[in-house]
Amino acid sequence: MKQALIVIDVQESFRQRPFWDETEYPAFVTQLQGLIDSARAKDIPVLQVFHKSPSDDASNPFSLASGQVKTLAELRISPTAVFHKTVHSSLFAVDANGATLHDWLRENGVEGVIVSGIRTEQCCETTSRHASDAGFKVVFPTDATLTFAMQSPSGKHYSPAEIRDHTELVLNGRFARIARAADALAG
Repeated sequence: MKQALIVIDVQESFRQRPFWDETEYPAFVTQLQGLIDSARAKDIPVLQVFHKSPSDDASNPFSLASGQVKTLAELRISPTAVFHKTVHSSLFAVDANGATLHDWLRENGVEGVIVSGIRTEQCCETTSRHASDAGFKVVFPTDATLTFAMQSPSGKHYSPAEIRDHTELVLNGRFARIARAADALAG
């Protein structure tokens, strides 16, 4: 089965957000870098997706005008292809020619995707569900995703660990195979 690694929203834009927290970032970068390097060593395409705002307001860190829609400085990546999205699912992201990531995967005979990036419960989880529903075999290496603490409308605080645990619960066996980054490229 031909696979592709999707690296979602690992971009400087997030450092500009008030919820940014460095606590889990070093471990995330280590896991993601290992996954990228392993994919490259096995000739698995590495597809990079950036989230961008349609706004041209330079004060919005997700606007291209901000200069922040670029790879986080600590990550070394030479993507096979680059896509930009304005919604949560990366399958809707488009390349410079207007082709979607979904189309790229189909045109290149990809049957399985490994989903990594920022944020675990948002764009990574949404992309996984969409990819599964579109017929791709999905692997979700949770340790190669990053998220941040959140608070529900009722005031309950959720740690990144609790959010990751919930994402694994709802994806596992239904939409994805949950894996560690070190095992994501295996069968």
